[in-house]
Order: sequence, then structure tokens, then C-alpha cells
Amino acid sequence: MRGRKGGAPELGRWEHEVSDRGVSFEWEMRSGLLRDRLERGDRLPGLVPDGFPRTLVQAEALDDLMNELGRPVDVVFDLQVPDRQQLLDRLLKRAAEENRSDDTPDGIHRRLELYERETAPLVEYYRSTRGNVVGIHADRAIEDVFHEIAESLDQVQARA
Repeated sequence: MRGRKGGAPELGRWEHEVSDRGVSFEWEMRSGLLRDRLERGDRLPGLVPDGFPRTLVQAEALDDLMNELGRPVDVVFDLQVPDRQQLLDRLLKRAAEENRSDDTPDGIHRRLELYERETAPLVEYYRSTRGNVVGIHADRAIEDVFHEIAESLDQVQARA
């Protein structure tokens, strides 16, 4: 007998228990990876989890994990692209360049709606609980966005 995700029955039971606690199975998997990475002991100053957390429940669980490990969430980047058509065009270009079947116009619109409903409120959550949100004008060239993020990370590291 297989679990719900195609694994062993124990994995399916574990996933169900995780869901019953109000935390997604995806979060439990990610938190394990984050914990392993941060406990590795290789003395790298940290990591940037791209596109994570995505919900308030995940943000609170991440806070708990980071507090448990004695590690702060130093900075949160708010990548801002006010022109939705530009964002749609970029994602469609990515779909073509990277052969991504999930980047269809309908799929992108659904993800943007989900972002507005579940992820966008995290900006205020981090702003009000940590004051560590850095707005990044992500409607510029990729190299410019990367440079601004790298500069912000350098400033955070210099303060540490």
C-alpha cells in the first residue's frame, strides 16, 4: 500500500498528521531542508529561500524554526513589479526560454491571484514584526535587480 504522495504508508500518515496541525506537507519538507542547511556548520552566513514563505502559517513556522536555531530572519525582499502586463510578459518569456509548461497565461493569472491573497500580506507581517523589508524595483533588467539585492545583502552582513 502506498501513501498519498506515492511514498510508504508511514509517509502518508505523516503527511496527514502534518496537515491536521495546519501546516502544509510542503512546509515540513522545506523546514527539514532549511534546518539541515543551517545546521551544516560550514560557516556560510545564511541563505535566501526564493519564493518562501508563501503564507502566514509558513512565515510563523519559519519564525519558530529560526528562533529554535537562534538565527534571525535578517531581511525580507519585496520584489515589486507594478505593471501586471510586464510581469505576465516576463513569465511567458521565461516559459519559452526554460520550456516551462506551468507558465501559461491562465496558470500565471491563478498564481498572481494566489500571491495577492496569501503571500502579499507577508510584506506587512514582516514590516510590522521585524521592520526588515526591503523593496526591490523588480521591473528593471535582471542584472540591476540582482545588483540591488546583492547590495542589500552586503549591508545586512556588514551589520552582523
